[in-house]
Amino acid sequence: MKKKANIAAIIMLLLAATLAAGCSSIDVAPSTSMDLNIGLMPAVDAAPILLAQEKGYFDDLGLAVALEIFTNPQNRQSALQTFSIDGAMTDLIAVATNVDGGFDIKATTMTNGVFPVLSKPGSKDLESIKVGMMEVSVTNYLIDKWLGNQYKIEKVFITEIPARLAAIGSGDLDMGLFPEPVASMGELNGLEKTLYELEDGNCPDVMVFTAKALEEKGEAIRLFHEAYNKAVEDINNDPAEALDILMKKIPNLSPEVRDLIVLPVYTKASLPDKAYIEEIIQWTSAVVKKDLAVDADALVERKYVGQ
Repeated sequence: MKKKANIAAIIMLLLAATLAAGCSSIDVAPSTSMDLNIGLMPAVDAAPILLAQEKGYFDDLGLAVALEIFTNPQNRQSALQTFSIDGAMTDLIAVATNVDGGFDIKATTMTNGVFPVLSKPGSKDLESIKVGMMEVSVTNYLIDKWLGNQYKIEKVFITEIPARLAAIGSGDLDMGLFPEPVASMGELNGLEKTLYELEDGNCPDVMVFTAKALEEKGEAIRLFHEAYNKAVEDINNDPAEALDILMKKIPNLSPEVRDLIVLPVYTKASLPDKAYIEEIIQWTSAVVKKDLAVDADALVERKYVGQ
């Protein structure tokens, strides 16, 4: 009886140890989510992301990526702040103000935007002009850089892009800065489109992710950039792929606009250097009339671009 009791006790101890080990493995197993919700803007920047989804590059890497195109940047911002999306296309001006305001997002790669200036016929010959833009935005920043030394500028702040376009068409404004392909829609309707060069190939547009997503979905974000780079290679081999996907996915584009769209040189995941980012922080501080309590390192996460 004593021998049987000892055997029974040993079996119970082994069973308990097995259950404990099983519970322990569940507790320490990494929780890695492979789904991402991404907010895009109707701009040429979006082409590599849209193409990566179209070609199944996300699926091939085990990612479930949901893309949503926002036509209003305020709605995109609300989606980020409520964590309805993990990341979005935005710009470094917005990143600086967000981080300074306590909302932790970080840029993980620059995106490649094109920002033509649209003008009503004859306005480029004026000395003083009225220009439509958003106030704390890439549009204001680039207008200062590109037109500040050429004209005396009266800035008119109009958030909605269609309203800004309409104001130039009606003659209430002389000029405005718009992303492609929206700018080409304005050109199609009789406005003049002028292109300016970005500084050293640096674009203020970036892809950002929330701190929550960076902490919880780091591997998914790494693979997102891998798929992004693959789509960039495809576009650089055949730029028509970018035009095709933009025409297919961006709403309300007239078929005739395809031949007017100016594409950027698409680059693989990269970020501007500190000097460029600090310049943007200083400009933003002047616009909001407040010293932003941020530096370049606070705005970016460089591990996804190998820097």
